[in-house]
Amino acid sequence: MIWIIAIAGLTGLAAGYALYSRVISRKLFEPLDGQPTPAHTMRDDKDFAPANPVVLFGHHFASIAGAGPIVGPLIAVLYFGWVPAVLWIVIGSVFLGGVHDFSALLTSVRHKGGSIASISGGIIGRRAGVLFSVFVYLTLILIVAVFARVTAATFVSKPAIVLPTFGLIMLAPLFGLLVYRMRVSVALSTIGAMVLLAFMVYLGEKWPITLPRRLAGLDAAQQWFVILMVYSYIASILPVWLLLQPRDYLSMWILFAGLAMGYFTVFTTTPGFHVPQFTSGLDSVHHVLPVWPMLFVIIACGAISGFHSLVAGGTTSKQLAMESHARPIGYGGMLMEGVLAFLVVLLVVGGLRWDPHMTNHASGYQFLMLSRHGSPIVTFGAAFGEMARLAPLLTYAIGLYMGMIMLNAFVLTSLDTSTRLARFIVQEFARDRGSAWRVLENQHGATLLTVLAASWFGLSGSYQVIWNLFGAANQLVAALTLLVVSAYLVGVKKPRWYTLGPGVFMTLTTVGALVVNIYQGMLLWTAKPGAHLSIAIRLGVAVLLILLAILVFYDAMRCIFGNKRMNT
Repeated sequence: MIWIIAIAGLTGLAAGYALYSRVISRKLFEPLDGQPTPAHTMRDDKDFAPANPVVLFGHHFASIAGAGPIVGPLIAVLYFGWVPAVLWIVIGSVFLGGVHDFSALLTSVRHKGGSIASISGGIIGRRAGVLFSVFVYLTLILIVAVFARVTAATFVSKPAIVLPTFGLIMLAPLFGLLVYRMRVSVALSTIGAMVLLAFMVYLGEKWPITLPRRLAGLDAAQQWFVILMVYSYIASILPVWLLLQPRDYLSMWILFAGLAMGYFTVFTTTPGFHVPQFTSGLDSVHHVLPVWPMLFVIIACGAISGFHSLVAGGTTSKQLAMESHARPIGYGGMLMEGVLAFLVVLLVVGGLRWDPHMTNHASGYQFLMLSRHGSPIVTFGAAFGEMARLAPLLTYAIGLYMGMIMLNAFVLTSLDTSTRLARFIVQEFARDRGSAWRVLENQHGATLLTVLAASWFGLSGSYQVIWNLFGAANQLVAALTLLVVSAYLVGVKKPRWYTLGPGVFMTLTTVGALVVNIYQGMLLWTAKPGAHLSIAIRLGVAVLLILLAILVFYDAMRCIFGNKRMNT
């Protein structure tokens, strides 16, 4: 029965938070509430501002939970089956992801709210800091471009969600003013905002918003992309308490509603296990992907993700009012994302059919057909709809709509957070580098550079050349973050193996995944002679990432095991 698997997985995640997170907190950091955080000591009410812990949890969770915890598990089930996916989600979230997010958050807090990339320069060395900063910035540019494209495509295919999406953006400043300036309770403000949002959902269904098929040489999706870039610029420079934080907090309730509905379908239906426990999925050139390292790269968000450390050390650390809030926000937020990824696997297992012959089947949707000829978003929506159709009080249409609006809320929150994080990286990098860099120390200059670079990637389609390396690049950020944290812990005489073990494992995994990517690229070189330029770029980027991993790993090991003393 599917609900037995659900109970086992949720119990494992809950036990991890109740037990292991306490061990990590006590042994590694010993949170000190008597010591003021950067949100207080550096308060400017723009980037640094102490936040209500419930609201900050909403911002953090909504920001880290992009499309990754939905798309990654879907692809992993397709390639490897549902058993490896479930095991990695539960074990990875507890022993790697939660440790990674929590430790990155408190390490940043104890370094004046700086990003992990900038902190690495002071702890490990200047070379590592520069390499890490450039790499992280380029990764964020890629995220902004791709997430904006995904959101724009969603607006075109589902115009009914445009009004509630932008309505939520308009509600956010009102919520921020009510809570932080007029001192209205968070609970009352949340209820009012959710009622208004529900009304906007109704209006969106009545009056879907569409753009002209062609305008100024841009199709509808490209027009939405430009609008989203303008929005990202504005969101990046506005005070965090006015838009970004309350918008993400309100989005959290959409995500919680989706989680509640999803698990309701799991526990009130009795579907069979329609997807195999283990599979041997084929890649684009029909070669079987190895479980290690590819499973651990394909499922990133939902187990461990480098992007989380960028959020933790970017926006969240600048708003943390007390160090004791770090465990529920950092570790708890990661495990909540594991709960989401776990739900995705359950919906696929129970709602979709496995059809190896790729034929239509009267008994339901075909997972293979949807995954290979549709998209992960369509697959998730169909799985949610099928499970909702079997549950009491729900319909296929309700489940499909909830799946789509969940995805859109996830992606949009990560979009503008990534723009702000990229702005921080540029400002930190440009600081104290002389007058030639002064324009990039300014928030407008740093944001404009980010938006223009992301626009080029998004409108030109250049991101498609290297996007298939994003999983490995993202996990490389996680590996390097864990190494930086380990070096910091050695410097303050705390145990290192809780973070160093996962860091070494993720470094080896990332390098292994990049080697697989190089092998795939060489096969594609023969199979697709017309795509040699894009394949060459892909191979070159993969080699550069391997060199980056080796260099930073070497510098980190010198700090951790050598005689070099770190600046902590």
